[in-house]
Amino acid sequence: MATSQKDPLTLEVVELIGTVVARYYEEYEQAAARHSLTGAQARVLGLLSLEPLPMRRIARKLKCEPSNVTGIVDRLEARGLVERRPDPADRRVKLAAPTEEGSATATRLRDSLDFAREPLAALSEGEREVLRDLLKRMLGESVL
Repeated sequence: MATSQKDPLTLEVVELIGTVVARYYEEYEQAAARHSLTGAQARVLGLLSLEPLPMRRIARKLKCEPSNVTGIVDRLEARGLVERRPDPADRRVKLAAPTEEGSATATRLRDSLDFAREPLAALSEGEREVLRDLLKRMLGESVL
């Protein structure tokens, strides 16, 4: 049986997701500020701590204009947290990559985000796996 997008349960779930997202962003902004970063700078630094990326890919991941990313990377570079380097696969492309201090800052920032840790820790591993898989399905990602 198909569910309506306006049934009470769906509306409640949508509200709960909105509350979770709002709390996450509020804590993320506060954590970023403690490191003298904007939320956008913290998100870019967090992405780069996973792998060096060209500006266009950063913009796609953050769903923003490449020119915005260039400004953010410029400010992170001025603080010594990010550097630009040639892409070994295509020397015409510049990658943004965290410096050692940038990686350490990204780790401290990630470690200071407590919002979801405590509630998630109260769930069993199986419950966390189900939640992860449901969120992936909602995002259209395949679940193994």
